[in-house]
Amino acid sequence: MSLGVAWENCVKLLILFIAWCILFVLAWPVALLVLVLAPLVWLLSIPFRLVGLCVSAVFALMKSILFLPARILGYRG
Repeated sequence: MSLGVAWENCVKLLILFIAWCILFVLAWPVALLVLVLAPLVWLLSIPFRLVGLCVSAVFALMKSILFLPARILGYRG
């Protein structure tokens, strides 16, 4: 992982933490509910992320099969 990507992830985490702190000050029961439910929502989203990964892999395979004749004939797009 490059330094730029790590820096972007650190900044996103800091913004998320500051937003949660503001929410905690304004409405602490909602902030605690978010803190408890966020891991559950993440766990429930894993199957959908796997389906999306599989669908994108199938589309990439179809694209490579469809463009194979052009690549064999030497097209450089």
